[in-house]
Amino acid sequence: MFEAANIRDWIGLPVVDESDDKVGNLESIYYDTATSEPAFGSVTTGVMGFTKLVFVPLVGATVTPKHLSVTFGKKLIKDAPTIATDGELTAELEPEVFAHYGMEYRTGSGGERRLGRR
Repeated sequence: MFEAANIRDWIGLPVVDESDDKVGNLESIYYDTATSEPAFGSVTTGVMGFTKLVFVPLVGATVTPKHLSVTFGKKLIKDAPTIATDGELTAELEPEVFAHYGMEYRTGSGGERRLGRR
C-alpha cells in the first residue's frame, strides 16, 4: 500500500478498476478519523457538463506513476452514492457509502463521523 502522506500526489490522476478500465480522476482523499489512514477516494466521473463524485474504498489500492488502481469493478464504483463536484459528503450519506461496498460502518465512541477530508 502507499504512504498516507504521499497519496495526495495522485490527486488529479486517473483511477482504474481491477480490470484496468478507467473510472475517472482522483479528486480528494477521505481519511478514517479513528486511524488517520486513507480510507476512501472521491473520483470525478461523468461527461462534460454533467460530472459527479463517487466514492471508492482505498483498501488494497496500488499506485503507479500514471494512475491509482483500486480493487473494485467499474460498475460497482459508478453505482456508488454520489455528490455534486462542489458538494460534500454528509453524515447521512456516509453510512450508505460503506454499505454500498459491503463494509461495516461504525461511528466513533462519541458518535463522531468516520471519514474526514483533508
